[in-house]
Amino acid sequence: MSGKIVDLEKLAIEVEHEAKQVFNNIEETALLNHAKVLGAFQKSKVSEFHLKGSTGYGYGDKGREILEKVYADIFRAEAALVRGQIVSGTHAIALCLFGVLRPGDELLSLHGEPYDTLAEVIGSRGESPGSLKELSVGYRQVEPLNEGGIDYNAAGQALNSSTKMVYLQRSMGYRWGSSLGLGEIKEAVNFIKKRNNETVVLVDNCYGEFVETEEPIEAGADLVAGSLIKNPGGGLAPTGGYVAGVSKFVDMASNRWSAPGLGSELGPSADFQRLLFQGLFLAPHIVAEALKGAVFASRFFEKLGFEVMPRYDEYRNDIVQGIKLGTPEKMLNFCRGIQKASPVDSHVIPTAYNMPGYGDSVVMAAGTFIQGASLELSADGPMRPPYTVYLQGGLSKEYIKLAVISAAREVINI
Repeated sequence: MSGKIVDLEKLAIEVEHEAKQVFNNIEETALLNHAKVLGAFQKSKVSEFHLKGSTGYGYGDKGREILEKVYADIFRAEAALVRGQIVSGTHAIALCLFGVLRPGDELLSLHGEPYDTLAEVIGSRGESPGSLKELSVGYRQVEPLNEGGIDYNAAGQALNSSTKMVYLQRSMGYRWGSSLGLGEIKEAVNFIKKRNNETVVLVDNCYGEFVETEEPIEAGADLVAGSLIKNPGGGLAPTGGYVAGVSKFVDMASNRWSAPGLGSELGPSADFQRLLFQGLFLAPHIVAEALKGAVFASRFFEKLGFEVMPRYDEYRNDIVQGIKLGTPEKMLNFCRGIQKASPVDSHVIPTAYNMPGYGDSVVMAAGTFIQGASLELSADGPMRPPYTVYLQGGLSKEYIKLAVISAAREVINI
């Protein structure tokens, strides 16, 4: 694009027109999800006093109890653990892994390598004390097909009597390929359960909540886990994560969250209980805004000549938009353009650096009100060929549009 003059504002108008029907479809899904969330609030009789926090051990915290009941209802699960003390999606997933798996068991990833930050949890990279590998839990993975789907021939060969848990990652992560939709998750669960109904299916639900009208438990998964500073926090939750699913397995994860014998019976909800409720209520709308922004970014950068995943009119299973930029300079400049358009720390210049849990240096742009809150709007990616940036979130389509134009201006001016 160097040397080519592009009227970015005019291009944005063209994209808005082309994507109008896609935006309408997203809004229809949001309406159904909003009705589901509202119904769960009403069914549990959420009251003003439930919005208050607690201190100390948190015994008898009715607000916490009702919040977890609402989550379980929305996710169609038997039980849920929703806590501010869960610091990330990786933490929530780790609770499930260490809660359920025992020495001699095997974890099988059915759709390729998990997200980078799980590698040291599993023990497939690094030598972090306390990994699954150190605890004699085996790990294998089945590589996805070239087109991105699950390789069922390889999966059938990989599943064996030691496979205690199968891990499915709903989002693409830092991988160029399609994410897993609910239909694909349902097919995978049926495939697994026909071979061994006792195999536990865990779905990393990060970036996928409220994108479709159903959630992975409805597709047959035993456990789902995610972060509250992503989709279900609605841009308001200041921290936290959740686990939901079959009661027995949620209890096992709860024992890892606190301690055996204590489980989910304690844990104060602090002073931000209201934000967890309110963020969840707003989540279907904010996720829809993020999706519309991803659609806009996909078509906008496609028209600028870049390869995108998914394309703007393809069905989406998460809020992540991949854009293949091709050079480290363009990747850095994209993130710097997003940062310039942020409401917080807009003066900061993103650079690549080594972050805990990642195998490559990573560049991240996130001028967010809550540190690391992907749902507010962030762009990041590992500094490795083909230099792909992953854009996710956005509290409003208008904000995302402004940020995407800012990123494009930086990229094409290189």
